[in-house]
Amino acid sequence: MTSSPSPSGSSCHPFRIDIPQSDLDDLHDRLDRTRWPDELPGVGWAYGVPSDYLRELVRYWRHTYDWRAAEARLNQWPQFTTEIDGAHVHFAHVRSPEPDATPLIVTHGWPGSIVEFLDIVGPLTDPVAHGGDPADAFHVVLPSIPGFGFSGPTRETGWEARRIAEAWAELMTRLGYDRFGAQGGDWGAAISRELGRVHPDRVIGIHLNLLPGAQATTEPTPQELAALSPEERERTLTSWHRLARFIQDGSGYFHLQSTRPQTLSYALTDSPVGQLAWIVEKFREWTDSEALPEEAVDRDLMLTNVMLYWLTGTAGSSARVYYERAHAEGDRIAAPHEPSTAPTAVASFAGDPLIPLRHKAQRTENIVRWTEFDRGGHFAAMEQPGLLVGDVRAFFRELRKGSAVS
Repeated sequence: MTSSPSPSGSSCHPFRIDIPQSDLDDLHDRLDRTRWPDELPGVGWAYGVPSDYLRELVRYWRHTYDWRAAEARLNQWPQFTTEIDGAHVHFAHVRSPEPDATPLIVTHGWPGSIVEFLDIVGPLTDPVAHGGDPADAFHVVLPSIPGFGFSGPTRETGWEARRIAEAWAELMTRLGYDRFGAQGGDWGAAISRELGRVHPDRVIGIHLNLLPGAQATTEPTPQELAALSPEERERTLTSWHRLARFIQDGSGYFHLQSTRPQTLSYALTDSPVGQLAWIVEKFREWTDSEALPEEAVDRDLMLTNVMLYWLTGTAGSSARVYYERAHAEGDRIAAPHEPSTAPTAVASFAGDPLIPLRHKAQRTENIVRWTEFDRGGHFAAMEQPGLLVGDVRAFFRELRKGSAVS
């Protein structure tokens, strides 16, 4: 990894990914010496990632996957680092060839990274080259959340969604963008909506492909259901059943990272197979796939995403955002202190385990566009990049015309 001061002397320094070969050799050595656990026969994915699947994926990682090719692809983006509020922040800044393009800051979540956006940056920044309208162009800023990847590790406590949103506002100021849009899913959704809540004068609009806290968090009563349209009633029941299943059988990672991220970090930072399993399980459970995550997400992209955690040793520091959220004063994510006035669009993908409900979202968000897709899941930018790009374009086009409608 290399960085050097900007020739202009600004606070943002050029950065290029350049992983030492010794780090890759160390990874290969660890993969060769993996100590495999036993496994119950015939249980499939019920107890976690099955051994036969993971062994094959590790063989591919060790002998076929090409980090240098992935590194070269990521380095096609101009990248920088800067210090904001005591945190080291890494980001890509891809300007559009269209001079009047809309600035847009796009934020990933966990267990994601800027790798999620490899297939959407081109269409967003240069729509003409992808068969689109030049008026739909964006200058795209892709920051790594403090504690994640090349923005890690964090050096102090307190990095929760609102503080990150304030850092993003400062980042956009440093880049010369007074007004801008924001897009995000997972933690990126929480951060983006906080950005719109805290800086409504600067944020043109917020596009989210997840809305934390907008799910059916308790079993709906007959009276509650009776007040809804038939479509929203069915969606509410689906949301409740999925959330209940998630809490019962899919939230172990959440509790560990919210309570003991440091203890967990020793295992994930020492074992690449442990880090791989910890992440790939979520790609299987949260994507729109039936059996294997590769049905929804390209295998090499998934491994590149894992590599950013492994090579930077940020399994523990990326998990701290859960601890900070759980121990923050109040819960600004599930129950914001004040409503948002920023125009907000929600794109809901059918395969996501956390389905948002419009009647709940409208209590705290200024919803001006709501789109439900029948395919795609939690990692929308990787699973259905075309659908996501199309919805982002349509939302900001409506805002430009002053006619944002649902």
